[in-house]
Amino acid sequence: MTTLSTAPITPPQRARRVLWSIPVRLRKSILVTHVASAGAWIGIDAISIVLVAIGWVRAGEDRTTVYRALADFFVVPLLLSALVAGTVCLLTGALLGLATKWGLVRYWWVAVKLVLNFIACAMMLAFLGPVTELATGEQPLQDIWFVSFLAATAMALLSFAMVLSVFKPWGRVRK
Repeated sequence: MTTLSTAPITPPQRARRVLWSIPVRLRKSILVTHVASAGAWIGIDAISIVLVAIGWVRAGEDRTTVYRALADFFVVPLLLSALVAGTVCLLTGALLGLATKWGLVRYWWVAVKLVLNFIACAMMLAFLGPVTELATGEQPLQDIWFVSFLAATAMALLSFAMVLSVFKPWGRVRK
């Protein structure tokens, strides 16, 4: 005689495929570093947008002074901080991808974030050349437009990457 089981029938759990397993505390430390570096990167971009906007509303010598300050006191810290934050964000994101169920290119949102990270790093390098030229006092209008465009676009990309991290849209990448 068979007995009926009252245990619910559940589908088999999908095994998490990870490259290697890391301890929970280390994974959380990497995650905190990833989030902090992304936040620092967004903060650096916000400061650059504010300085470029101040340059837009100022005229003549005031504009030259703002752009000179941006080039003299902000370009080197911006470059170092953005590259460090971007690199740390990229490396910790890759570690998290390899050591968690999300993978590097297993889900669309992770793959898109990876591409956005590379684009934002390249844009940061492109941002620095025109800012240095603007500091000479000969603010060509196309350079001001270009710097403004880069700063606003970088902020939009980084904000979009943050939204992707929260909502995780689009599902898995097909094989």
